[in-house]
Amino acid sequence: EQKAAQTPAKDQKPAQTPGKEQKPQTPAKPVKKVLPHDIVIEDLVEGSGKVAKRGSRVSALYVGRLASNNKVFDSTKPRDPPFQFVLGRGEVIKGWDVGIEGMKVGGKRRITVPAKAGYGASGSPPVIPPNAKLVFDVELKNVN
Repeated sequence: EQKAAQTPAKDQKPAQTPGKEQKPQTPAKPVKKVLPHDIVIEDLVEGSGKVAKRGSRVSALYVGRLASNNKVFDSTKPRDPPFQFVLGRGEVIKGWDVGIEGMKVGGKRRITVPAKAGYGASGSPPVIPPNAKLVFDVELKNVN
């Protein structure tokens, strides 16, 4: 009888496995890719819309944080319309021109930008210190 009592316990272990199967329902763990200029991207959500290409006008929502202390220094959250710019024309920091290219509308991507592809040795006082590594969580809203 003790063996029979142990069998349900063994059966319960596989019952925990379906809980593990729920993970693929949410996006799989993002894969980090290193791009030119040591920019690192992680696709948190794969979009299904148009692809952002050099020369496209893109609009995005974002939160920008300092990598050193996770402090938010800028965000589109307080302002309603998404931020717009032409990709690849130098209208934004290099980290964005490189890091957003290839995203699809509806996608969410984390872009880690080293200082050399961000605001460099001078920073952007008072909010971004010199030589700051930056982390942006970006949601691509539109590509024209």
